Amino acid sequence: MGAAGRVLLLAFCAAGIFSAYITQGVLQETLSTKKFGPDGSRFKHLPFLNFAQNVVCLVWSYLMIGILTKKSNNQAPLWMYWSPSLTNSIGPACGIQALKYISYPAQVLVKSSKMIPVMLMGTLVYGVKYKLPEYICTFLVAGGVSTFALFKSKAKSIPSPNAPLGYSLCFINLAMDGFTNATQDSISAKYPKTTAWHIMLGMNLWGSIFSFFYMFAWSGGGGVEAIKFCKEHPAAAWEILLFCLCGAVGQNFIFLTISKFGSLATTTVTTTRKFMSILVSSLWSGSPLSPQQWSGVMMVFGGLSVQIYLKWRRKNKPMVEKPRKD
Repeated sequence: MGAAGRVLLLAFCAAGIFSAYITQGVLQETLSTKKFGPDGSRFKHLPFLNFAQNVVCLVWSYLMIGILTKKSNNQAPLWMYWSPSLTNSIGPACGIQALKYISYPAQVLVKSSKMIPVMLMGTLVYGVKYKLPEYICTFLVAGGVSTFALFKSKAKSIPSPNAPLGYSLCFINLAMDGFTNATQDSISAKYPKTTAWHIMLGMNLWGSIFSFFYMFAWSGGGGVEAIKFCKEHPAAAWEILLFCLCGAVGQNFIFLTISKFGSLATTTVTTTRKFMSILVSSLWSGSPLSPQQWSGVMMVFGGLSVQIYLKWRRKNKPMVEKPRKD
């Protein structure tokens, strides 16, 4: 494939990621704030979104394996995915639950701050020493999130406003994501021929099992009530289905981008997408952010942009050949 073809393919992947996840973000915010039916009922069982998306992505990955991949005995066994799937079930559920207490832009901004717990754990637990530009990036991100949290926007009604609880749930989501990513990397290193579709299958298989037990095995799970709500309000059911399909399509484009262009290009695209999600959310909901909050947003994505540039520079830094010893 020539340079022009690669540019067009990257643009296609970026458009797919943007359209899938920005649409999903709008649907997620709508489901957390919208009043359905003449009685103005809210969909209160937001963790059900995580269960529904697991099931849809499980079916999607199974179909993709059957259609696009060859049979191979070198795949990681499915049982290995139970622990990352557990944290991957808890983390997103906390992130979705946070929308009861904080706005969608606030949730996206905090979830963009993954480098903070990573660097904190690296310094305190493993004694990792980072360079000054990396600390500056972290300072910008932390300062941006703090600025955003301190100033209020003209946001529409949030179901149960509780900023400390909402931000705490988002940081739990980040911590769980860190464990999930590290365990997935460990599995990929042990079984290098494992395809992205098999990873997606294993993660969503266990995720569906864990989410099912959480939603339906006890009275407080809310699974039965969520299904009953969808029967009474078909509009909510269609929005949940579309939310799940957006997640499956988004994962499809992310895997394609990783396989063709690497993780750095994927990080650049997804980071830009998060910024666009905040912008679209602000315009779509008619709830503009305050100037102070926009300054916080710019600080966060300024820090993330510098981090991406540092990664790009390290990747493209020429290797210095060591002198031979005669």
